Order: sequence, then structure tokens, then C-alpha cells
Amino acid sequence: MSSVLTLANLLTVLRLIMIPVFVSELYYQNFRWALGIFFLAAITDGLDGLVARSFNQKTQLGAILDPMADKLLLVTAFVTLSLPRFTLTPPIPFWLTATAISRDVFIVLGALVINMTTGFSKFRPSWPGKLNTLVQVALIVLFLVANAFQVAAEWLPAAFYITLGMTVFSGLHYIVHVNRTMNEHQNSQQ
Repeated sequence: MSSVLTLANLLTVLRLIMIPVFVSELYYQNFRWALGIFFLAAITDGLDGLVARSFNQKTQLGAILDPMADKLLLVTAFVTLSLPRFTLTPPIPFWLTATAISRDVFIVLGALVINMTTGFSKFRPSWPGKLNTLVQVALIVLFLVANAFQVAAEWLPAAFYITLGMTVFSGLHYIVHVNRTMNEHQNSQQ
């Protein structure tokens, strides 16, 4: 097995392949299938990291591909489920989708600018960032459950605001986290 073709990377590629299948199921309003595919994609996210660590299959490709697959799945879910055509319940509010996507865009662009201007590249996820991803995944699952089984729709408005709060908090925390990490890096270089 080559250093790129690992089980961990194959699980990540599988997650990427599931994204158009997920959207197709939403298009045809097969919410139970969409829920199953999204859930399976979330499981592969946990598995690829576990496999990479357990079997020493960490690769540079995996380090780039895994977070990209995660964000692509979440962005696709948010955008698609914000469109009334794809839901039985009222869609995910656009303000929430815009906030979730903007947070990620600002983080990526900020990291790019910092890297280009300072050469710093040791950007690590923060615990609020990981919690934010978990909250966003939970929202998508709850939203799909509400559409698939016509239950729990009354919890969606509260879930929208909780997700908004976590998204904003984790974005602000990441700014502080990166600043602290950069200062520690600079101090260790002196």
C-alpha cells in the first residue's frame, strides 16, 4: 500500500463521494436516506482519524483532505437545507447558513494571509472549533430527523440559535487561539 492510498484516506474519499449522493436524496426528498447517508459520512469522519492514529496512517494528503471533506459536507448540507425546495419543514434560516460559511471562510482566509505574511503555518483546531462542528452536525441531524419523521420540528428554532451562538463564539475564540499560538511560536524561536 502506498503512503497515499491508506484506509484512512479511502474513508475520507468515501465521505467526499457521499456528498452528491446526499444532495440527490435531498432533491428527491428522501429524507430517511439522506439522514442515513449523512450519519454514515459522520461515522467515516470519526473512523478515518481513528484508523490514521491507530495504524500510523497519518499522511500529508489526509491532513488536508479530511478537514476539507468535513467542511464540504457541512457547507453542502447547510446550503441545500436552506432552500425551501429541499425541505418539508421551513428551511434552515439563511442567516445561519451565511454565518456558518462566513466563519469558515474568514478562518481559511485569515490563515492564508498570516501564512503569506509571516510564514506561520501551525494552525491547530481549538476545542470550541471542534465543539462547533459537533453542534453543526447535531443541527443537521435534528433537521433531517424533523423532515424524515415529522418529529422534533418545534426544537429547530432553539437549535438554530444555539448553533449561531456556538459558531460566533468559536470564530472569536479561534482568533484569540491563533494569536496565542503565534506568540508562543515566536517566543520559542527567540
